[in-house]
Amino acid sequence: MMISTKGRYALRIMVDLAQHDGEMPVSVREIAQRQDISGKYMEQIISVLTRASLLRSVRGAQGGYHLAKVPEEITVGMILRATEGDLAPAECVTTGGQACERSGVCPSQRVFQKVYSAINDVIDGVTLRDLMPEEPPQEPQRARKTRPCV
Repeated sequence: MMISTKGRYALRIMVDLAQHDGEMPVSVREIAQRQDISGKYMEQIISVLTRASLLRSVRGAQGGYHLAKVPEEITVGMILRATEGDLAPAECVTTGGQACERSGVCPSQRVFQKVYSAINDVIDGVTLRDLMPEEPPQEPQRARKTRPCV
């Protein structure tokens, strides 16, 4: 199982928003610049995250996005399931998945179930807060003209 670019970028976008979320919404352009993600692709990902009720949008000239919940309430699992769908290694172990004709006697099914449980335990046990760096992000410093010492 591999997490797609969409899932990886979604995590970066959500961490960025968590770090910069305040009174003013965060614009797509700001996030795209900081994360070096195409604005068009980012808008697609943000649309998915908004439909999943992980983000809320603010329209208008000063519009942008806010987290829909505090970082401690958003898990990596919520983000990845919104962008990737179910992360099961085989359909027979998904919630509501189709059982194959060998279900119940297939030796692999037990292994797939253990893998699926381990994946869910990890991604549901890590929150957005856990992914945030300890120190606030540093804004790029502008070069200042200095006067020679006299």
